Amino acid sequence: MTSVDQQMEIIRRGADEILIESELREKLASGRPLRVKAGFDPTAPDLHLGHTVLINKLRQLQDLGHEIVFLIGDFTGMIGDPSGKNATRPPLTRDEVARNAATYGDQVFRILDRTRTEVRFNSEWMDRLDAAGLIRLAATHTVARMLERDDFSRRYRGNQSIAIHEFLYPLVQGYDSVALNADLELGGTDQKFNLLMGREVQKHFGQPPQCILTMPLLEGTDGVNKMSKSLGNYVGINEPPGEIFGKLMSISDELMWRYIALLSFASPREIAQKRQAVARGANPRDVKVALARELVARFHGSTAAAAALADFEARFRRDEIPADLPEVSLAARGGGLSILQVLKQAGLCASTSDAQRLLEQGGVRVNGERVSDRSLKLNRGERAVVQVGRRRAAGVTIT
Repeated sequence: MTSVDQQMEIIRRGADEILIESELREKLASGRPLRVKAGFDPTAPDLHLGHTVLINKLRQLQDLGHEIVFLIGDFTGMIGDPSGKNATRPPLTRDEVARNAATYGDQVFRILDRTRTEVRFNSEWMDRLDAAGLIRLAATHTVARMLERDDFSRRYRGNQSIAIHEFLYPLVQGYDSVALNADLELGGTDQKFNLLMGREVQKHFGQPPQCILTMPLLEGTDGVNKMSKSLGNYVGINEPPGEIFGKLMSISDELMWRYIALLSFASPREIAQKRQAVARGANPRDVKVALARELVARFHGSTAAAAALADFEARFRRDEIPADLPEVSLAARGGGLSILQVLKQAGLCASTSDAQRLLEQGGVRVNGERVSDRSLKLNRGERAVVQVGRRRAAGVTIT
């Protein structure tokens, strides 16, 4: 059995906050496996790397011998949690939720052990909770308490509408912890209010309150916004191996370390050695290649990862992109820069008219893909490999 101190060291890695740490140590010291819960609303059919920050931690806890409950919020998905947004999220229909949830199992078991994971749907107990039961649940908390949640308070102060059903979301998430008798719940930092609600609802129903482990939100490939399919800055774990590899190779060197910290299974010692090597002059591209290969192998297997690496390197050789690619930072006054401005300001052509001619002639590539649309824009925070012909290329970051 792994000692409490050893378990806490593993649990702390990459975590943002543990509430309450002394309580968690007591639960671990009991020697019994903890029931560890994490909920995912099936608001989209595909999981991305941002979701896997939590799932990776679940796997670590699973390897420590704890009981993992992967909760699919098919009921809460119909309510819709704003998750920090300043507007009501449109609720999904039961059919939409069911279609999205059907894809989750195969994806999550690329990380978790299928034989040791309990998959539950919160409709199991919420469909049985009648109107009177829901009213009794709602009576456990006040409107003032709900308005302590940041996004609700912002909207209230800004005279933006808050639908009554939105107040039910944290309560239902808390009731999930009662139904599952959870000892520990994981969630992103934006879920802290809802996770704390679980503790309060459990106390009301006479259960020992769960501990809470919050994990950081992973930035998308733009390095600015939370990874999101709607923002187009995501890396989906169901995407083709070559696409995952290419997207990871396009992130900035600074963001690379953030991804390694939250996504890699390399030991802290290995990561420290890589940082030291880069500080001494090693090419960060090699570190990025190792990360891309590790993640592609996790989701598609080692053979697919080797093939994605070979294809990427062949494309670099074919396009004659130098290994010591120069890096250029370009300031954007608005949300980004047009490809014409990028080409000119990066010194890859003499003028915007020259840039337009190169586009029309098919001589411009962005991240290895030929582009011709002059309206193409690189957004602030985005990094891309921009190439003109076979001799000129730069890693461009928009700031």
